Amino acid sequence: MVAFHRCPNRPDYLDFNTVQIQVFRTSHTPEQAPDAEPGPTFKAFNISVPVDHFQDNPQYAPHSNATFQLRYWYDAQYYKPGGPVILLASGETGGEDRFPYLQKGIAHQLAKATNGVGVILEHRYYGKSFPTSDLTTESLRFLTTEQSLADTAFFAKNVVFEGLENSDLTAKSTPWIAYGGSYAGGYVAFLRTLYPDVFWGAISSSGVTEAIIDYWQYWEPIRIYGPPACIEATQEFVRFEDAILTGKNHSLIQSLKSTFGLSNITDDTDFASALVTYGIGGWQGRNWDPEVNDPTFSEYCGNITSDKLLYSWTISLEPALVDLIEASGETDFSSNFTTHLLNLVGYANGTLVISCLESNSTLDKCYGTHNSTYYHQTDIKQQWRSWAYQYCTQWGYFQTGSGIPEYIPAIVSRTIDVEYSSIICREAFNITSPPDVEAINKYGGFDISYPHLAFIDGEQDPWRWAGVHAPRARPRLSTWKRPFILIEGAVHHWDENGLFPNETTNALPPAPVKEAQETETAFVKRWLKGMTALLGAL
Repeated sequence: MVAFHRCPNRPDYLDFNTVQIQVFRTSHTPEQAPDAEPGPTFKAFNISVPVDHFQDNPQYAPHSNATFQLRYWYDAQYYKPGGPVILLASGETGGEDRFPYLQKGIAHQLAKATNGVGVILEHRYYGKSFPTSDLTTESLRFLTTEQSLADTAFFAKNVVFEGLENSDLTAKSTPWIAYGGSYAGGYVAFLRTLYPDVFWGAISSSGVTEAIIDYWQYWEPIRIYGPPACIEATQEFVRFEDAILTGKNHSLIQSLKSTFGLSNITDDTDFASALVTYGIGGWQGRNWDPEVNDPTFSEYCGNITSDKLLYSWTISLEPALVDLIEASGETDFSSNFTTHLLNLVGYANGTLVISCLESNSTLDKCYGTHNSTYYHQTDIKQQWRSWAYQYCTQWGYFQTGSGIPEYIPAIVSRTIDVEYSSIICREAFNITSPPDVEAINKYGGFDISYPHLAFIDGEQDPWRWAGVHAPRARPRLSTWKRPFILIEGAVHHWDENGLFPNETTNALPPAPVKEAQETETAFVKRWLKGMTALLGAL
């Protein structure tokens, strides 16, 4: 879950070097062994749900009495009478993207351990679950977390699973346990507190429960936990880059862009932001699971920290870089700063420039935020509009550099501010007011707590600062009724992934992840004992 928006279409410009550039790889993603059999495939089903659950709320006017088809998938291979329903909230993506978690991940593990039915429910306005025929701003008025939460409660109270018609698996007679990661993590926390009579428990993994407009804290875990050499090199580069960008000397700025092969990115802040996309921004994609791990961050760090020149063709740029460093007015750089910069130039050309060139687009279309033609497309295929609309209207999370306190050396450009990061809100939706974060924070924010509501977070997760494990949140003790677990060394919902029994990889779940998953199974079983006792007394 990120707020940055990119719209790659076609590049037709390579600034100064037209040869294909090989990026220096410092790590690789282990491949799944061929003896690992794929998990089960799931048939898609639909349930008819109201478009508008809140007919008395003027926010949704003009109201609708229509219904739409909400997609879901389920796996009942482990179900035995009396077992629960384990609901995986799909969040801000199509439900098929969550299949691995039902095939071998946490939903599979919990369903197997509890003799339950594992279910994936798609979020309205994602995948194929659309209440409207287009994605204009007016049509998106029914896209709120509140409306979607009501969808999920309606589903739990009314669904009949094919092949299990003789078993009443609705929430009135069967315990439902919800699980979600990231946005879906905050989402299921709200489900438990808003609909406690429907959901017997919920596990919020990397759950964002506090909406924040200027979310500069996104970069803090990277600064704190990232490899020191990489962080220090990045801070040096940002200090150098910002000195030139804020100096407003157009000639120097163009020289800086040209050196990186990005002179055709018109907007200066677009240039600064683009370097985040293929660099520090890759931190969130790190994962112990080789199938989903993104090696971008380690490749970036390996490039910019090498004291050896990795791209021989960049040596001709050294005089221009030395002049730029002197013109920046900044001093006290490390002795290998010029080499690190040349390696960053090579890396940027092998990623930013080449990827844009290969997609036959322009650099402005790939990395610009002023593409009005793109923003004004509102057909149903433009699913990027859904999450953008949500963060523009309610969630915020503009990941700025300007908000970083001056005493903290920045790892992203301070030219990236809320005004810049919210261009998409104004251009795509004509939204000029700040996100209504109170619409989310009214559910509890940093202080949200409820029996049978678990919070599982990664120690190094950039979204941790927006949840209950944030440094500014109140300390808590973990109990079986209100579990509160911080996974050492983990990043973004690392407990959600799993492996097939015969899957051979170069990585297994780290001990803290495995322990967290075992603990989740244990406390869910204990929650269910309480539900069984309650149902028996009725």
